[in-house]
Amino acid sequence: MKKKTLPLVTIFVLLLIIIGIFFSMSKQQQMTVLYENNHDKKPVEVKLGHFQDTQCGMTINKLEDSVQAVAPDGKTWFFDDMGCFALWYKNISFQNEVIIWAYSKDTNTYIDAKKAWYSQTATTVMGYGFAAYKMKKESMIDFNEMILKMYRGENLTNPHIRKKLLGN
Repeated sequence: MKKKTLPLVTIFVLLLIIIGIFFSMSKQQQMTVLYENNHDKKPVEVKLGHFQDTQCGMTINKLEDSVQAVAPDGKTWFFDDMGCFALWYKNISFQNEVIIWAYSKDTNTYIDAKKAWYSQTATTVMGYGFAAYKMKKESMIDFNEMILKMYRGENLTNPHIRKKLLGN
């Protein structure tokens, strides 16, 4: 009798352990990828380590270089790098209506990304090199040129562009 019940008890214990693991995982805080009801269309307060980039899936662990895109209906998407945003932006149908907030290196606040100036050689999370600034400096480009360079692959992830811009 003991030999017949041992496998059943073992299977039952394993099932309890698996169920326990699933319950503990379901209680963990979920990552925020999309925030709804941002009808003021202002930047959302990002809790580091709890927001996820919509394009690449990386966790946002610093505000620097992060981007937020707010749709006309108040839905807000988050990005850890301007390059990730640009890749997402290429495929949306509401480009003319979207409000884009880029975290500025010179003000340490979110600014209107369409009015920002972009360096092309910054060290960014995903390595694209585009960092937003409120004040224009030499060799900076505007939003439209930055988007065009991303679409063409003219960013620091391209070894030829990297060598041209950084000399290494």
